[in-house]
Amino acid sequence: MKKENSNRTRIIGLRLTPKEYEQVEKKWKASTCRKLSDYIRRIIFGKPIVATYRNQSLDEFMTEAIKLRNDLNGIGNNFNQAVKKLHTLSQISELRDWIITYELEKKTLLNKVDEVKNHIQKIGEKWLQ
Repeated sequence: MKKENSNRTRIIGLRLTPKEYEQVEKKWKASTCRKLSDYIRRIIFGKPIVATYRNQSLDEFMTEAIKLRNDLNGIGNNFNQAVKKLHTLSQISELRDWIITYELEKKTLLNKVDEVKNHIQKIGEKWLQ
């Protein structure tokens, strides 16, 4: 909802049976409302509720794709930290040669990681529409 309603200080308690709550939760999850309280507020004040129909297989794909993106970010960060650490060890000449050789491979890896992240981002934007 709007940010201007952030001064909510009053609470309304409502008890439901498990079956009633299950029905409310099912309708809430089928809507575009991110929070149950937002959904209930919209019902109480007669505001429109937009229902969505999502493809379950696409939802599962997005969950896996987001996990993959996070894993790739972690791998890229770890790789970058390792190379920075190796840069500080300039005492061994062979180590310096190794760093120079693998710098190109680092750039290639990070470019591929960015490519995958961008692709996942585009799919995510389509999915959220």
